[in-house]
Amino acid sequence: MFWNFVGRSAEDIVEAREAWRTGTRFGEVHGYAGPRLEAPALPPTPLKPRGRER
Repeated sequence: MFWNFVGRSAEDIVEAREAWRTGTRFGEVHGYAGPRLEAPALPPTPLKPRGRER
């Protein structure tokens, strides 16, 4: 999990962030008058899965 994105791998998070940035995968919030929020930059360290290892 990173910001509002949940994925099974770091690659899933990178793809979700890019889709958010380009507006290709996520819908629009109707009634919100402001500009689209920018996702924060990914950390410079690799993302690690949390929880139980399988």
